[in-house]
Amino acid sequence: MAQVAAAGGEAGLAFRTHDHTHCTGDVLARAEAHLRRRGARMTPVRRRTLEILLEAHRAVGAYEVLDRLAQSGFGSQPPVAYRALDFLVDHGLAHRIRRLNAFAACMHPGEAHDAAFLICRSCGSVAEAPAGAVRQALDGAAAALGFAVERSNIEALGLCPACRGAAS
Repeated sequence: MAQVAAAGGEAGLAFRTHDHTHCTGDVLARAEAHLRRRGARMTPVRRRTLEILLEAHRAVGAYEVLDRLAQSGFGSQPPVAYRALDFLVDHGLAHRIRRLNAFAACMHPGEAHDAAFLICRSCGSVAEAPAGAVRQALDGAAAALGFAVERSNIEALGLCPACRGAAS
């Protein structure tokens, strides 16, 4: 399954070994603080959904989230997972990876940032990379046509360092 991690401060965690318990706890704490500042609530099902997305830095499909929620006692009806995932995406705590039809925890909850998702076509790992410069270029190209970008989802397909090394 795909792994997801942020580049930048956590440069390429999806592509290297790290203290996963620490990064998961840190992201959960920042996510909860972000919701408190916004006056929103981290319910048990929302928290468990975010934990599922964080468990292995991987993109997870909605039905896998639903299965894991059911195993945790939160019910097995699809709306349970979809409502929690929609909430996390709407509040900037998760991203939808369209190419994989899956979701990934945001590694920068509460921070305004543009991200690009680097998807390994061989192993399926995914890294969240800073994409401010890419977004500026996109906004410039759109403005030249009189268009205003409101939302974008940047995904790039290629090979991660491990798969590139294996291919050599």
